Amino acid sequence: MARGTRKTAVLKLGGVGALAALLFAGGLQLASAGENNRPATTAAAQTVNCPTVRDKLPAVPAAASAQVERELANLDQEIARQNERLARQAVRPEGGPAFIDNAILGPLRSKRVAVLDRIEIAFNRIGAPRPDLDALAACSLNAPGVPSAVNGGAGQNAGGQNGNAGGQNGNAGGQNGNNGGQNGNAAGPARTVNCPRVALPAVPAAAAGQVQAELATLDKQIAEANARLAQLAVRPEGGPAFIDNAILGPLRSKRVAALDRIEIAFNRVGAQRPNLDALATCGLN
Repeated sequence: MARGTRKTAVLKLGGVGALAALLFAGGLQLASAGENNRPATTAAAQTVNCPTVRDKLPAVPAAASAQVERELANLDQEIARQNERLARQAVRPEGGPAFIDNAILGPLRSKRVAVLDRIEIAFNRIGAPRPDLDALAACSLNAPGVPSAVNGGAGQNAGGQNGNAGGQNGNAGGQNGNNGGQNGNAAGPARTVNCPRVALPAVPAAAAGQVQAELATLDKQIAEANARLAQLAVRPEGGPAFIDNAILGPLRSKRVAALDRIEIAFNRVGAQRPNLDALATCGLN
């Protein structure tokens, strides 16, 4: 009788052990799924909300125009860079509650203070009244999906290049700009890159975070190329093919990679993969 009791106890313990093993294995499997398969929905990214500068300036003297345009392009480039960070923050959050203030908005303000000071100096250097731009340094945040206002080019609309795509959460890092006009790399008003707008079909919720981050990357690339063109207007370099070889060519390669990642984001969640190849090549405004 005692042996039967012990046998029953062993069977019961074995059953409990097997159940625990199953639960443990299941727990590991669920944990693994949670780690590798991110949630189907991703928080929409906010964008930085910085005061525009171009419309706050007095008439820019011709002798200061190139320098001012270069600095306006730098402001838009920095907006695009921080919007890209915010887009990636929405996909993979990091830091505590003060992370955005300390790691994004604070450094952005410091960089804007330096750029705005250089704009003021450009006026002062040629004997024009120095504008007071100090109040334009601090930025806040827009609501998720709202494009950043940027300085754009003279006579151009200020707004994001890619904006909100397919009704989903696009992130507008901003189309920088300068004055249009002038050929090649001759000194004078800077040209800007003219890239196709990335219009997407409806973005699946599971792909929205990645797509949003890549749209921000595209805008950052445009901002960087425009800043380079603005520098070229101040200090020309290279021969007739310099812009094609040093700016438009590398920009196309970067866009190919970003557009391919957008296509993969659709494909990964089982949605039809869009064909974005034709949107890689940019020209000049």
